[in-house]
Amino acid sequence: MRIQFLTKRDGILLLFIFFIAIQSANAQKHKQKKADEETAVWRYEIKPVGIGTEGSYEVKVWSYSKSVKVAAEQSKKNAVHGIIFKGFSSSGRIPGQQALARDPELYQKNAAFFDDFFKQGGDYLKFVMLADNGNIGPGDRIYLGRREFKIGVVVVVKVDALRKYLESKGIIKSLSSGF
Repeated sequence: MRIQFLTKRDGILLLFIFFIAIQSANAQKHKQKKADEETAVWRYEIKPVGIGTEGSYEVKVWSYSKSVKVAAEQSKKNAVHGIIFKGFSSSGRIPGQQALARDPELYQKNAAFFDDFFKQGGDYLKFVMLADNGNIGPGDRIYLGRREFKIGVVVVVKVDALRKYLESKGIIKSLSSGF
């Protein structure tokens, strides 16, 4: 039985690959931290595009970021936030949608819940998906200067399921409970 050891060259190659993997992971963490910081100010616009099936809406969310990819990904989080806290006006044949939250202080009163709900990989993802595979139309990528973009992405939000979830968690009152 013969034991073979790594040569110096093999060891250096393995060390280099390990170093690249660590750098890549750190860069990804940094990008996500930056995206979460940009989202924390909840700077976006939302407008209806269509009514989906089973209590869902298609909305276009305009998100602001220095990275097109970050803005596109954060659009899902912004869309759910918009349905809960902003709602949207009617557009053509599409009726408006009032915000699910009637209390303007709801986020502050339930900060721990919403911080967890909107964290990376959080429960908000159960209620939203990118339409058209997240493709960004030619007119939906606007360079604003100072290395910032305004990106429009169409997403589908399952509003009825989101409402039921928030009701079950005691965050918002049920529609049948009165005002």
